[in-house]
Amino acid sequence: GVDVVYKRWQTAACVTKHLNLSYHVDFERRVLKAKVALTVEVLEDHFSSLTLDTRDLKISAVTANGQEATFAMGTKHSFKGTPLEITLPFSLSRGQHVIVEVSYETAPTASALQWLTAEQTAGKTHPYLFSQCQANHCRSMVPCQDTPSVKHTYYAQVTHTHTHTHTHILHFLSAVRDGQEPDPQDSSRIIYRFRQPVPMPSYLIAIVVGALESREIGPRSRVWSEREYVDKAAFEFSETETMLKTAEELAGPYVWGQYDILVLPPSFPYGGMENPCLTFATPTLLVRTQRQVSVIAHEISHSWTGNLVTNKTWEHFWLNEGHTVYLERMIGRSMESEQYRQFKAMGGWKDLQDSVNTFGAKNPLTNLVPNLHEVDPDDAFSSVPYEKGFALLYHLEELMGGPEVFMGFVKSYIQLFAYNSVTTEEWKNYLFTYFKDKVDILNKVDWNAWMHTPGMPPVKPQYDTTLADACIALCKKWVMATEQDLGGFTESDVKTLSSHQLIEFLSLLLQEEPLPLSHVMKMQEAYNLNSIMNSEIRFRWLRLCVRSKWEDAVALALKMATEQGRMKFTRPLFREVYNFEKYREEAVRTFQTHRAAMHPVTSGLTGKDLKVDPSQSTSL
Repeated sequence: GVDVVYKRWQTAACVTKHLNLSYHVDFERRVLKAKVALTVEVLEDHFSSLTLDTRDLKISAVTANGQEATFAMGTKHSFKGTPLEITLPFSLSRGQHVIVEVSYETAPTASALQWLTAEQTAGKTHPYLFSQCQANHCRSMVPCQDTPSVKHTYYAQVTHTHTHTHTHILHFLSAVRDGQEPDPQDSSRIIYRFRQPVPMPSYLIAIVVGALESREIGPRSRVWSEREYVDKAAFEFSETETMLKTAEELAGPYVWGQYDILVLPPSFPYGGMENPCLTFATPTLLVRTQRQVSVIAHEISHSWTGNLVTNKTWEHFWLNEGHTVYLERMIGRSMESEQYRQFKAMGGWKDLQDSVNTFGAKNPLTNLVPNLHEVDPDDAFSSVPYEKGFALLYHLEELMGGPEVFMGFVKSYIQLFAYNSVTTEEWKNYLFTYFKDKVDILNKVDWNAWMHTPGMPPVKPQYDTTLADACIALCKKWVMATEQDLGGFTESDVKTLSSHQLIEFLSLLLQEEPLPLSHVMKMQEAYNLNSIMNSEIRFRWLRLCVRSKWEDAVALALKMATEQGRMKFTRPLFREVYNFEKYREEAVRTFQTHRAAMHPVTSGLTGKDLKVDPSQSTSL
């Protein structure tokens, strides 16, 4: 299985070096009218045809070095889309370049794009468009070699039809802004230009078009969002430059120039997305807690692990995510304390247990390096690559001599493989080379159990429990409490807990059998958790209530599931209500009502969770 995957990348006949994109955004029809010129380097002699990935694209013309080229669409695949097979009007030899230009239009249903009506935004006056290409959605926006094994620079020009209502619309890409000018063809249009001089994989191409404002938050950072969120976001992300500097000390220079943050509308499906120069973030981060800082620390860390050094295929996703979590927690260690890092690591171990329980301990998708042959990477997405990956790196840190020593390896690995894509095998070979004096210890690691065996890792690291002890004690107290004991709980129980300890306390309770209804009602009376707007706390508290069959919580849980679309919150909240037999139909009905406004990936996966037939979508 996995060996085949490695070989396939070695035999690519050509590789994209640069993309030049021209986009025209049409909000009325919800399509991008586009042209892309791919600069392709040929890797074999007698080269005269190539295949690009596409999904639901309408191709109107293809040229090669300005001459017309013939093209055909291959067989459509359930999630890979339709290959675009191009025959060149000439033959090339190894080392030559060809510029292939494709004129096309995206479909209104393009999986990479979410088109929001004005009503779906905070400002309610301008429509909004954003993209999310990871893992393999870029092909629904650009015909390309849609694999992280290929990295290229890009240049882009974007225009859109200006009616007088759209005057404030701005465009951004995961690139550095390169000026704007009136469109020579149409003076009512402006052309916005962007360039990305650092080679990157296709899944990091991003576009956003909307009524955006910005505030400066550091010497190389601005925060962008709709006016309604912008000041709050500037306050929230004020520590960005400190985090960037801390990351540079740990991992080496930041090579992307600008580091901006874009706060998206609530339907954005992830906590964050590490698009270069412009991290995308969910507005659910805008209630200040220490917890939220870790999402930005995570996305900043991706500037090194993921964006600079990239997994060669999605089987090796843990190389992106495990190292990013490791780096994010090292930033936390520098800015807070080692105890804080230990506390976060313990929380991560629990998230891993949750994922393993959800998939099942025998499910091969819980392997650190899964076999994704005919598996849609979106279906495989979980905390496994993040937290099993982190646990492995932490275990190695303990074996190799502690955080400073192991961070030295991580930094060296980043500098060696910068601007490239890597496999687990290459990472492991370098680990053995770097620690050549400690090979005997490395040989004792059960690599097969860590990498290719489902379920929990073979070793559980001993994390320092100092910050967790109070959470564990309070959790035990609630689990053991009889009805007579309930009077003993008061607000003072939680007064000294930080927000991340409160999150941990609720997470621990979610691992236990459901509490009796009387207990959660008393918890609300004593701690007034309903009044807390921090989304991480609210999400866990509402799950706990629904699980204990507190009927008042059902409406609140469904409200949280539909007012924002971050999958980490939306999917478990829907599942929780679905599992409360009495309200199962209510969960399905709420989903049916809201699915048209949901992000396509969120509605697809939530529909699977609720066993809703995708063909029976109610058109609203």
